[in-house]
Amino acid sequence: MKILQALFFPPEQPGGVSSMVPYIQERFNDMDVEMELFSLPKRIRNKGSEEITFHTFDHTPYIGNKLVDKYIQTYRDYLWWTKMRINKSYDIIHAHHPIAAMVMKRVFPNTKLILTLHSSYERELTLNKAIKVGSIEHQFLTKIYRELEATADRILTVSNAFKSYLAEYVEDVSRIKVIHNGFDEKRFRPIAHENEVTQLISVCRLVPAKGLDVLLKACARIKAKGHPFVLHLIGDGPIREDLEKMAQDLGLYDDIIFYGYMLHPEEFMPFFDVFVLPSRAEAFGSVFAEAALCQLALVGTNVGGIAEQIEHGVNGLLVPVEDDKALADALETVIIDPDYRYQLARTASDKAKRDYSLERVIAQLKKVYREEL
Repeated sequence: MKILQALFFPPEQPGGVSSMVPYIQERFNDMDVEMELFSLPKRIRNKGSEEITFHTFDHTPYIGNKLVDKYIQTYRDYLWWTKMRINKSYDIIHAHHPIAAMVMKRVFPNTKLILTLHSSYERELTLNKAIKVGSIEHQFLTKIYRELEATADRILTVSNAFKSYLAEYVEDVSRIKVIHNGFDEKRFRPIAHENEVTQLISVCRLVPAKGLDVLLKACARIKAKGHPFVLHLIGDGPIREDLEKMAQDLGLYDDIIFYGYMLHPEEFMPFFDVFVLPSRAEAFGSVFAEAALCQLALVGTNVGGIAEQIEHGVNGLLVPVEDDKALADALETVIIDPDYRYQLARTASDKAKRDYSLERVIAQLKKVYREEL
C-alpha cells in the first residue's frame, strides 16, 4: 500500500498536525507501508497560474477581495508545485488541509482521497478580528466546506465539537468521522521535579483567539491576592507587543517570561506545574493533550475540543470564555493546593495515554485506509 500524506505546512512546522504526521509516517513505515509526506515550501509564492474552478459554487463574484485572491493564488501555487514534484501514483492520498485536498483530487482524480479537517480558518480569522461573520471572506471560506464534501472520498475531523460546527456548512454531516489527534509518549512524558513557586505555562500563537489577554487579567487578580507564580509564554505572533505592554500595565512584568518562537517546547514543558490556555475557540487543542502527557495540571476554557479533553474537577479545570475572574479562581485553586494539582495532573496523564496515544490513531487510520482500498 502506497500512501501520500499531503500537508500544507512543512513537517518541521512546530505544533499540531505538521509535527504529528511525521511520527505517523514512521509507525506506518515500520509496518512496511510505504508512506510519504508532501507540503508546500514557504518560498513558493506566486508561481501558479492555472485557472481555478469550484464544482459546488461560483467563486468569481469573490474575486478582487484581498483574502480570497490570496487563497486562490495559494491554491494555484500548491497545484503548480504538486504537478512539478509528484511523478508517481499512490493508492491513497490523505490530505490535512483544504487546499491540499482540492489540489490532490484535481491532479489524481482516480485516487482515493481522505481529508482530515483540523481547524477552521474562518473562525480563527473572526476571533482574531481579521474578518466578520457574514463578510465576503467568511462567505467564501465557509462555501469551501461543501466543495470539500463533494471532493473527498472520506472526511475526518478531530473532535465532536468541530464536527457539530461543520454541520451548518455540509449536506451530510454523518459522513464525517471523528479521529482525535494522537501523540507519541516518547516525546511527551513527565520528569520528576519540584518547584518552590508554581510555574504556569502556555504554548500557542500569540493571537486574540487564544485569550491571552484574559489570562493576564486573571494573573493580575492572583498577584493581588498575594499568591506567587511565574507564567511562561511560549510562542510568537502579531499581538506580542500588546501583551508585553499589558503585562507592564498590570504590574506583571517580573512574573511573566515571553520566550517567543520555540521549535521543541515539549523538551522542557515537563518541568512546569500547570498548563493554562483560555482559548476563545479550539477545534481540538492538541497542546492540552501534550501537556497532559507531560503530567501538568490543565486549566482551559469550556469550548470545542478542550471541553472534550477535560472533565471539570476530574482531570483539569474548565472556565467560561472571557471570564478572567473564573480563570483566576481556577488558577488560585491549583496554585494553593499542590496535592489537588498533582491529582488532576495524574488523572489527565492517564486519560491522555488511554485516549490520545499514537497507537490508537494508527489503528483507526489503518482501518479507514483499508476500507477505502
